[in-house]
Amino acid sequence: MTLDRLLLWRHGETDYNAAGRIQGHLDSSLTETGQEQARRAAPVIAAFQPDVALSSDLNRARSTAAEFTEVSGMPVRLDKRLRETHLGEWQGLSGAEVEHGWPGAMSTWRSTPTWAPPGGESRVEVAERALEVVDELDLTYTGTALLCAHGGLITALTARLLSWPVELWPGLGGVANCHWVVLARRSSSDHRWRLMTYNGGVAG
Repeated sequence: MTLDRLLLWRHGETDYNAAGRIQGHLDSSLTETGQEQARRAAPVIAAFQPDVALSSDLNRARSTAAEFTEVSGMPVRLDKRLRETHLGEWQGLSGAEVEHGWPGAMSTWRSTPTWAPPGGESRVEVAERALEVVDELDLTYTGTALLCAHGGLITALTARLLSWPVELWPGLGGVANCHWVVLARRSSSDHRWRLMTYNGGVAG
């Protein structure tokens, strides 16, 4: 058994997003804007008719996924492997505070997927733990899987599923709050993933 399609949905805006602070594993909450983003996107996500739905166990992803359940009636299973990148000592800080404490390190992190912030994990490590989830779903399900997760994890997992060389990963742009990525298998005989939609979202 293998999946035909994978839908990666980022959570709505959080209080940390609005304040320009780094979240990582910190359990921030959706703002009113984030809740509205999730409500507006949920019917579009439900229209993909996923056969299975999983979410990061962090509150911002769970709250976003709950809007999908409200529309579709489908339960969402939580999996901590879908958490955002652990950013170690940077969690809770602003970009300016990181630059002050670790001059030049933010640029290194953005350009080098194998590099990790102090006490944190690299994007390559994040992609590998998320890939475990996809591999397990592949053994059990056909059709479409929905993963409600986080921007850093989604970009890293997308690059990994497309088998991009690691040095090209930084060329993949970010995913906006409550936007999504769609990947599909090339054919029934060719199980490689193709990128169908990147940073898709609800207009307005």
